[in-house]
Amino acid sequence: MAQDRSSWTEPFSPHRIAGNLYYVGSRDLASYLITTSEGHVLINSSLEESVPLIRASVEKLGFKFTDIRILLISHAHSDHCAGSAEIVKLTGAKYYVMEQDAEAVEGGGAKKSRVGKGDYTQFPPAKVDRRLKDGEEVKLGDSVLVARLTSGHTPGCTTWTMQVKDEDKVLNAVIIGSPNVNPGYVLVGNKNYPGIAADYEKTFQLLKALPVDLFLGAHGGYYGMEAKHVKLGVSVTNPFIDPEGYLRYVQDREAAFRAEWEKQKKAQ
Repeated sequence: MAQDRSSWTEPFSPHRIAGNLYYVGSRDLASYLITTSEGHVLINSSLEESVPLIRASVEKLGFKFTDIRILLISHAHSDHCAGSAEIVKLTGAKYYVMEQDAEAVEGGGAKKSRVGKGDYTQFPPAKVDRRLKDGEEVKLGDSVLVARLTSGHTPGCTTWTMQVKDEDKVLNAVIIGSPNVNPGYVLVGNKNYPGIAADYEKTFQLLKALPVDLFLGAHGGYYGMEAKHVKLGVSVTNPFIDPEGYLRYVQDREAAFRAEWEKQKKAQ
């Protein structure tokens, strides 16, 4: 949370990642568009002020913003879901959220924040049309997304997976929700979220087991989006195909989690 937040609202060139999967977010807040013959899916509405940026990116790619039929998020923090109410209003999209985060989304954020007063836990409330369970599929046209529960960062933090047809290849895309332990997170003796550490452990176990070609995430910084974007059209191979980078990132985040967990155990 200490990062320079100007990157959250700074426009970035929308681009095709592979097949019908596109990037329509800012320089760091990642939003993804999945286009189909029956309308489109948007992952992450980002901040309230992000909505015009996302709309402009969708339209710059040649698609209609109002053709968004389904809205999904990575997790119930304002930098990924504060724009949802406005996007639903503008597009009429159905809003699908992992059931463990649905109450927070409909209530406008955590009633009792476990991380102290933080603006990322407060956002405009929005009605959830479908509460998702781990492993549930979201289908539109010929695209199928799978919601994987990767809780810890929030109880309903969601990693989205899908198979993308890119010319003669079928690529496994993984959009990581968040494996991060934010400053102030209580991992030991957390009364509001007793199972937080165990949930993080399950999350890392799952993330390491997922098949991955395209490494993506809720923030562009997770997967080095900017550096990879520079290589688009220049590199012989798709720069977003990075299973090794994915594994390094997951292992690094697990090590950071375990270090913080041990630190808090000793402090107890």
